[in-house]
Amino acid sequence: MAAAAPDKFVQWFRAAAPYIHAFRGRTFVIAFGGEVMSEARFVGLNHDLNLLAALGVRLVVVHGARAQIDAKLKEVGHKTSYVRGLRVTDDITLTIAKEASGRLRVEIEALLSMGLPNSPMAGADIRVSSGNFVTAKPIGILDGVDLQHTGEVRKIDVAAIEDRLKFGELVLLSPLGYSATGEIFNVALESVAEAVAVALKAEKLIFMMDKAGVTNKRGNLLRELTPLQASKLLNNKETFLDGDARFYLPCAVRACEQSVKRAHLISRHNDGALLQELFTHQGVGTMIAPDSVEKLRDAKISDIGGILSLIEPLEADGTLVKRGRDLLEMEISRFAVLDHDGMIIGCAALYPFAEEHAAELACLVVHPEFRGRDAGERMLEAMEQRARRKRFKKLFVLTARAEHWFIEHGFVEVDVEELPVQKREMYNYQRRSVILTKKL
Repeated sequence: MAAAAPDKFVQWFRAAAPYIHAFRGRTFVIAFGGEVMSEARFVGLNHDLNLLAALGVRLVVVHGARAQIDAKLKEVGHKTSYVRGLRVTDDITLTIAKEASGRLRVEIEALLSMGLPNSPMAGADIRVSSGNFVTAKPIGILDGVDLQHTGEVRKIDVAAIEDRLKFGELVLLSPLGYSATGEIFNVALESVAEAVAVALKAEKLIFMMDKAGVTNKRGNLLRELTPLQASKLLNNKETFLDGDARFYLPCAVRACEQSVKRAHLISRHNDGALLQELFTHQGVGTMIAPDSVEKLRDAKISDIGGILSLIEPLEADGTLVKRGRDLLEMEISRFAVLDHDGMIIGCAALYPFAEEHAAELACLVVHPEFRGRDAGERMLEAMEQRARRKRFKKLFVLTARAEHWFIEHGFVEVDVEELPVQKREMYNYQRRSVILTKKL
């Protein structure tokens, strides 16, 4: 195991390289509740923010203060109520909200200023900028209740924030907004995060929450959603969204419907979740993207490197017949690839035998990290559709190790005599591949 660990690190670091290039100079808005501070989890997050800053990511951090406000209200014996998840902010609550936000801001700035030797913050030079970047207005009366000093975002001072970001500063925003008349409003952190991400046309809006992400009825994590899919979840009365997801998911959807390219909901409890979500293809939370990040398309010459990385391990262990780069270049028009956010995670080829109205399905491969997520099934279905469009009547496949998978998907085993004449003459009896066919 000791020898394997460095290899895994090297593989991960190389795999992260495309993201490092893609993220440099991009704006990320990262939002988290006051629980991150009260649970002493900001130190780990601080290390990750430092790494992102070192990689050239422009950072806007939005913190909440709900946990601290609740604790102080309980201490003084003052009760507040909620309307649609929004706190009714009276005079006493506003005073406590200002104190809590101010204290948190100073504590976060102090932690971001760390630079201890022999620590992840060694050599860190994160300059933090805070200010009156958020203009707010009162929400007023909602469901017959006056929310008093609870506000909503009216405007984001984009020019001022951009100036700070251009100077390499991290912009830190509190859940407070200011009016032209000098009033202060208590604003939900998710509203501030959504508004600033949209205004800045951020690359990513990231919410750190109490759960791993959005789950379905069976409790399975939904790793990728389009805004339409997420909206259907929100509008379905049978959908149960607990914890922070009730507040964060609608904001993530609205942000992606406007100018934000990606929104992510990840766990604040998982140390390193931010890096795992950003620098691995699978991620660890739920990502909302305007379009599906997974697309099946015709292969291009530029995909050959990705295809080779998929098939070479299977060629080495004898699962696939060896194909060289030259042969792939000649046959690239036969291939389709499954593209997951710029990474080739699957491939398959279709070879026609016109006289027999048949086609061979070959080289169906899925990246190991994406097996068990129906990627193979999607590729098989797509290749069957392509064969039908070309008016083939039968699909056949030769396999040394995956016969059971194909049988489960409607193929039946046949003898060599069932192969098209040309393919029958090329059959390798030493390899003894199982022959399976499926009527289309």
